[in-house]
Amino acid sequence: MIRKCSECKGKGYKVKSYKICEACHGTGFQSTEDISKHVKGLPETAKQKFHLEDIQEVPCPVCKGKGEIEVREKCSACDGKGEINICPKCGKIIEGTSKYCPDCQKKDKVYILHPACTIEDLERDKIYKGKITRIEDYGVFVSLNNKVWGLMRGIFPDYKIGDEVLVKVAQINHYKGEVDLLLASISGSYEVVKLKKDIPRTRIGKIDNKSLGKTIRIVGEVIQIQQTTGPTIFTISDETGTTSVAAFDEPGIRAYPHIQVGHIVEVIGEVNQHSGRIQIESEIIERLIGKEASEARRLIDEAIDRRAEPEKTDLLIESEILERLRPRMIEAAKAIRRAIFDGRSILVRHHADADGICAGVAIEKAVIPLLRELNPNIEAEWHYFKRKPSKAPFYELEDVVKDLTYALEDMERFGQKLPLIVLLDNGSTEEDILALLKAKIYDIEIVVIDHHYPGEVVDGRVEVDDYVDVHVNPYLVGGDSQLTAGALSVEIAKMINPEIEERILHLPGIAVVGDHADSPEAEKYIELAKSKGYTREDLEKIAACIDFEAFYLRFMNGRGIIDTILGLGSLDKHKKLVEALYKEYEKRVKSQLRAALPHVKSKKLPNGILLNVLDVEKYSHRFTFPAPGKTCGFVHDYMVQKHGEDKPIITLAYGPDFSVIRATDAVHENFGFNLNKIVWELADEIPEAAIDGGGHECAGSLKYVEGLSKKVLGRFAEKIAKLERK
Repeated sequence: MIRKCSECKGKGYKVKSYKICEACHGTGFQSTEDISKHVKGLPETAKQKFHLEDIQEVPCPVCKGKGEIEVREKCSACDGKGEINICPKCGKIIEGTSKYCPDCQKKDKVYILHPACTIEDLERDKIYKGKITRIEDYGVFVSLNNKVWGLMRGIFPDYKIGDEVLVKVAQINHYKGEVDLLLASISGSYEVVKLKKDIPRTRIGKIDNKSLGKTIRIVGEVIQIQQTTGPTIFTISDETGTTSVAAFDEPGIRAYPHIQVGHIVEVIGEVNQHSGRIQIESEIIERLIGKEASEARRLIDEAIDRRAEPEKTDLLIESEILERLRPRMIEAAKAIRRAIFDGRSILVRHHADADGICAGVAIEKAVIPLLRELNPNIEAEWHYFKRKPSKAPFYELEDVVKDLTYALEDMERFGQKLPLIVLLDNGSTEEDILALLKAKIYDIEIVVIDHHYPGEVVDGRVEVDDYVDVHVNPYLVGGDSQLTAGALSVEIAKMINPEIEERILHLPGIAVVGDHADSPEAEKYIELAKSKGYTREDLEKIAACIDFEAFYLRFMNGRGIIDTILGLGSLDKHKKLVEALYKEYEKRVKSQLRAALPHVKSKKLPNGILLNVLDVEKYSHRFTFPAPGKTCGFVHDYMVQKHGEDKPIITLAYGPDFSVIRATDAVHENFGFNLNKIVWELADEIPEAAIDGGGHECAGSLKYVEGLSKKVLGRFAEKIAKLERK
């Protein structure tokens, strides 16, 4: 399209600058002297016509009276022509007389079929890009996508399987499903057109056996990627559910390596079954970005948040402390439910005693049915839930190092998200802080359900609250350690999954009995267990067997054995196992007491406290049940039975670099005894002893360097002797 040049306005030149007119010397006029000189050169007949006295100054004919003249240069835009040729399609300037620029000149179109396209979407005489998938004597078969292929007849010695070719559709037989192709010849460049078939989105929750064999489109978040010896398995979650997507590639090579956990993707594929579960065999997986991805993520987050909201359920017992804790318990249940729906694994760490194990098992029984229901992975309950006991009543550095190592390995090897860590019967004390800090460096969400003394409570918060996301502890609402972690965890488990309430109804009774809790809540939970046929004696036996078995399980969770002991499996096996374990338990305890009791040194202090001291390292069996902590408990129980439960009694069992302390409630109530405060005071007074420890007000441990054991124990005894009755 020829147009006037916009740069030079059609003149063909531009004014570069101006200079003074040499003809008029910049005046812009011709003088009479100049005219006279001009007249002198005329013929006589012409001279007679001029009267010099009548002539005035006239404009300079060179500069037209301006006094200056233009200095011009050729217009580079139009090369001095004053006109340019513009492409009417894109507006680019064209050199020469062509109607369109090279980019807009008509090109042959080559079509690429979308994976969802079928033979119905082909058109005759159009050119398509395909791949040779089979070679025969009579021709080659060309696949245009996974569903459409055709035959290109003839001999093509230069081609091999896997080569890409351009073919023209010569004939389509819809009835037989046959397509005849011709080799297409295109000179020069061509325009590639990707055909996209519009398939309505299917929500994952709507996929069922009726969908088998159908091609569907889903949009969701990648929550796990597993490389197998066969296909790569992508676990996709949307606002309605989760499903597996198989992507096939070369053996041992991961399909779609650019797609990572957390990406929002669109998947088109056929619904099939694998190992009895629905699975989508993908034809294409594309990562979505921009507005579409943001909208999908918003829908998923909102749906997960709604689904994670716990059902409103009544508490198992009436309790003012529990009512005040209810908002925190709901928050903990929601965090655990959200992790399930969000595709994160859940790591439960609990103290390895009856209370902690009851807590861990309660959460386990609530979570696993939801995992089985929601996650298509047949091994989801093993990949996405782990329960691990801890020997110490706090989150040890050794434990957090293992947990972080395995979590990071799972993320790298199996494409899992970092887990939600749930700490039960530990996590509230100052000793937990360093481990919690390490986990928080990796932005891991942490839920704590505990009943250990967390330190001074200020405005409903304690020191560890800076490092955890949800903290459930009776001390935060004016309660104490007599409402145990096992009981709290059962209440929360019921919020997570109300369907398991009846099954775990007796676990709080075992937990409170095992932890020697003495409170109205504890008695109500024991009565609740009676409704399921468990007497107090039954609960005590079960708690004892749990402690006995936990000693030998060490760092294993003992899932099957623990279930049997707790009565969550075969009742016949439960009775037989409890009876057998309890006999051995009593035998070991009696043996230990026979060795220890003769060497207990008892002294009644001036303030009325009976202090019992035992060198547990010398006068008890080592490396067998009961361990030093339990031995101290049994000695303490013996002394309490001997002197009376209402007496102020403290029992201390010590070794080379540790001590285990037990005290009656009378010491706490009448003398304000709090083991944690004494430990903090000793740590300040004897810093060279590297003192650490704590626990409950009346039960816990004390650690120090071996060389200062006498000094530490002596100072501890002094502090007990100085306690004054309230």
